[in-house]
Amino acid sequence: MDSKNFYEKHGHQQYKICISGAAETGHCGVDALEKAKELGREIARQGAVLISGATTGFPLWVAMGAKEVGGISIGFSPASSEKEHVEVYKLPVDYMDLIVYTGFGYAGRDLLLTRSSDAVICGCGRVGTIHEFTIAFEDNKPLGIYEGPWEMGDQLKEIVAKSHRVNNNIVTTDDPKKMVEDIMTMIKSHKVGEFKM
Repeated sequence: MDSKNFYEKHGHQQYKICISGAAETGHCGVDALEKAKELGREIARQGAVLISGATTGFPLWVAMGAKEVGGISIGFSPASSEKEHVEVYKLPVDYMDLIVYTGFGYAGRDLLLTRSSDAVICGCGRVGTIHEFTIAFEDNKPLGIYEGPWEMGDQLKEIVAKSHRVNNNIVTTDDPKKMVEDIMTMIKSHKVGEFKM
């Protein structure tokens, strides 16, 4: 079996893109739902797996878009079980192909979520999005700042400016297709290499 057939059968090298965003989206603006869904569609169209915090709001909308076009969606829950996920955290199980129940609460979940991904794209968010962004920033992961009718993009750019650290792994755009293309290019440059069979 050649490596191309191995990849098609096993998908080992399928890129994993984490979406970070607010569970509560009242501040995100009128076009936020459609912008999130189109980002999810692009992630799926370009062959990547969507990773999220298995939550409501912006990440759920991105997962909805990915599933609309047959994409794969994996969630990392702060809960230790499906029961806790639904009954205690009040989080959905919809639009997920698989949910990993971390049992580490939100802060611990964020670490596993970002480190299990090849790149992180941040959309409309709040403090949790900033947390996930800074973890990925510290880990030198490819990062996307997805701009829209929300303030998060400017806030994250200000954090980068005040970090006093050069980081060439950040893409900023409001175009979902360009965002995913640029992120995929950065992921390729960070990979060890193609699996050989």
